Amino acid sequence: MFIDRARIFVQSGKGGDGMSSFRHEKFVPKGGPNGGDGGQGGNVILVADRNVNTLVDFRYRRLFKARPGGKGQGSNKFGRDADDLLITVPVGTIVKDEATGAVMADLSRDGQQVVVAKGGRGGRGNYHFRTSANRTPTFAEKGEPGTERWLRLELKVLADVGLLGYPSVGKSSILRKVSAAQPEVAAYHFTTLNPILGVVDLSDQRSFVMADIPGLIDGASEGVGLGHDFLRHIERTKVLVHVLDVSGTEGRDPIDDYEKINGELARYSEKLAKKLQIIAANKVDLLGESGNLEKLQAYMAAQGREVYPICALTGEGLDSLLERVWTLIQEYVPEADDNSDEVVYKAAEKPDFEITRADDGAFVITGMRIERLVAMTNFDDDQSLRRFQRIWRYMELDKLLKEKGIQEGDTVRIYTMEFEYRQ
Repeated sequence: MFIDRARIFVQSGKGGDGMSSFRHEKFVPKGGPNGGDGGQGGNVILVADRNVNTLVDFRYRRLFKARPGGKGQGSNKFGRDADDLLITVPVGTIVKDEATGAVMADLSRDGQQVVVAKGGRGGRGNYHFRTSANRTPTFAEKGEPGTERWLRLELKVLADVGLLGYPSVGKSSILRKVSAAQPEVAAYHFTTLNPILGVVDLSDQRSFVMADIPGLIDGASEGVGLGHDFLRHIERTKVLVHVLDVSGTEGRDPIDDYEKINGELARYSEKLAKKLQIIAANKVDLLGESGNLEKLQAYMAAQGREVYPICALTGEGLDSLLERVWTLIQEYVPEADDNSDEVVYKAAEKPDFEITRADDGAFVITGMRIERLVAMTNFDDDQSLRRFQRIWRYMELDKLLKEKGIQEGDTVRIYTMEFEYRQ
């Protein structure tokens, strides 16, 4: 089953907690702190794999959680770093953050990777908090929480050549004739409902990948019929072979078909409309005395398009078409912005702190620094609590809360903790 869209939830591993411990050795009655750091939580990483060609596996599994880091130990022993969670996806997968819609990565090469959820940092052991004023710190940091998000995966077929055209003009027949692919061929519309790839082998060990993409109908640029499912898959191709039925046996006008389909391309994407096209005038064995081929050739000459008369059933004219396609692939020059290797995701810039009011009147403080501090603080330890209060004052959060109108006894909520405000 071909699935080209998926929605998954990813969660990286929490960092391991730091250890609070002290040296206990013979003849060393007052050993110093020696608590080790917690291990790094596991990252969630998407990996492009050329042996995977569909997102169907994500229909049955949508939740992916990496393991947490190990806890620190005494004698300054670090906790074990968790293994990364690797998720394989097809080459050609675009990864989007569902919350923001931002493109995190375009995985267009075999083996290409992107970290979609970074593992939490391990908490520091009490060894790190020794000072001249406090030589026996009893507290250690908790591990940093992992990150989590919903992702949307979209697969765009990777092919050198895309077969473009209305249903039943012969695209599947062409692919069956020139490659080992076996798309269904029948005398009804929309035989092909999913993209099908085939490798075209020419002489001298030359080859390229051709895609038979579902047929287009009027209104596709607005999503009618197979609509965007069709158009998305031809965005990556280098050359489009526009297959037209010149026989007129189904009452079709090849020139009218050409204009309608290119109109849909232009409405969907200006870049797609400018993509290189050559014309495959199919079903020449059924021409009779119609004169359709001559009319098409004259029209396309004025448009600057090359026309190759072919018969997909007998193979007539296909060799010339394929040789020309090969030449155009070799001459293809990517556009300046056609850099599919670039990871374009950037985290949105936010202020260090933001204070809002919840529906129940509580003051809610958000911000990466303060949320991480709360998550990694052990509030059951007096020394750890005093350290939190010192950092609170350093961040001048009291001043910001007063500017928002906080009063004695009001509730302050940060991350998963609630505090009662006291002057």
